[in-house]
Amino acid sequence: MMAGGRVGGRRRVGVTKEPPSTNGVSSRQYSLHDFDIVKTIGTGTFGRVCLCRDKVTSQYLAMKILAISDVIRLKQIEHVKNEKNILRLVTHPFIIDMYWHHRDDRFLYMLFEYVCGGELFAYLRNAGKFPMTTASFYASEIVSALEYLHSLSVVYRDLKPENLLLDKDGHLKITDFGFAKKLTDRTWTLCGTPEYLAPEIIQSKGHNKAVDWWALGILIYEMLAGYPPFFDDNPFGIYEKILGGRVEWPRHLDTSAKDLVKKLLTQDRTKRLGNMKNGADDVKRHRFFKNIDWDDVYQKKLKPPIVPKVSYDGDTRNFDDYPENNWRSTQGVSDVELAIFTDF
Repeated sequence: MMAGGRVGGRRRVGVTKEPPSTNGVSSRQYSLHDFDIVKTIGTGTFGRVCLCRDKVTSQYLAMKILAISDVIRLKQIEHVKNEKNILRLVTHPFIIDMYWHHRDDRFLYMLFEYVCGGELFAYLRNAGKFPMTTASFYASEIVSALEYLHSLSVVYRDLKPENLLLDKDGHLKITDFGFAKKLTDRTWTLCGTPEYLAPEIIQSKGHNKAVDWWALGILIYEMLAGYPPFFDDNPFGIYEKILGGRVEWPRHLDTSAKDLVKKLLTQDRTKRLGNMKNGADDVKRHRFFKNIDWDDVYQKKLKPPIVPKVSYDGDTRNFDDYPENNWRSTQGVSDVELAIFTDF
């Protein structure tokens, strides 16, 4: 859930939108003093996500807090700025809402809705694998979100179960836009999670929105099989298998699922489903989704297959416990370093 990695999962190489009002206040300028930090619900290489409570409305929210010194040291400046700029732009039922961003002399802050159901990763590991109907439900919500992002020329580049949260009703929210980028043509940065990288990223050929459709193929396979199609103990072994392109198909896999995954995991991106002339429509019309009404998907009318256990809005039972350490004692940065984030 954090750019830079997560504990227990796979590692990775101003006022904006307003939260729903709970007290009739329609607009307000936030300050850090408006929030009580409750606890850490996620950590990464250079920051953490904390559950916080709005002192004015008593609403629970999630705050991503990134140490500026670590962002600079780990050369994540462009990624962090991209994340903020893209999340200011986007509004979609299956994409997390960012409400506010801020900085001081030590940290960058991004304020989000709190999505209390936890990561799809945890539910998948607990179940082992998902039945076809469950996989198609989640895949349909992701397709809806990817189609929207791609219409804005945004490539997401980090699709995986760890970055998919369930809301209290069981619908998906895509989170962690640290690798997302607005594209004019192609980009060359090597980023993402090894098991989910498209061949063109590994080969440094330059890549575009097609990488998200490849990652969807990996995700559908992982949901149905319980493991990704290309895996190894080290990243280079994974890369070799991805470039080799040989997939072992579990016997129980439905023929329509196998056909869709094959067409998404096409090495030649010009022939990859989702990246051809009809774009996302080719994916939506595939027989894997034959019983899906896409308007119903967008309007959240489909019944979620998993409803998280949640007792109240600020319930954190679906997230791991993390040590709080002394993260608040992080040193401030120089004026020169701070100037890098004048637009934050």
